[in-house]
Amino acid sequence: MTEGTTSAAAEGADTLTRLEQEGEIAADYLEGLLDIADLDGDIDMDVEADRASVSIISDTDSRDLQKLVGRDGEVLEALQELTRLAVHRETGDRSRLMLDIAGYRAKKRAELSKLGAQAAAEAKSTGEPVKLKPMTPFERKVVHDAVKAVGLRSESEGEEPQRFVVVLPA
Repeated sequence: MTEGTTSAAAEGADTLTRLEQEGEIAADYLEGLLDIADLDGDIDMDVEADRASVSIISDTDSRDLQKLVGRDGEVLEALQELTRLAVHRETGDRSRLMLDIAGYRAKKRAELSKLGAQAAAEAKSTGEPVKLKPMTPFERKVVHDAVKAVGLRSESEGEEPQRFVVVLPA
């Protein structure tokens, strides 16, 4: 093995270790939160697409966890940001950690992928750009990925919180 290969492999392992550490810190923070709120939930950690991913799931009634999702995921977004801040406080590094609660983001990702594919099909058939409703950065990213997967381009336009995706014809 060459020296460059060794250092690249070591760097990849360091990144994984760092992301696993982020997941551990986030899990500890979220366990404390669940205890304070007197909610039951199991925490699952993973590393996906170069970011730590933490999920709170429940074997029992997930209605309690829905409180942590909130209307349109607003509480989930706030908890994700607080969890990122907790990780930052411990590591000194900015975190891109993703949080999912009761499968909300996974379900949302599937819906948005379908929306992106439909918008791409419309742009392809009409030859006109298709503008979607305003979305969060997470939602826009999923739509951009879905559009790219079918071979078209998309752009984000507007200012937060009214930023939206425009799917461009070929």
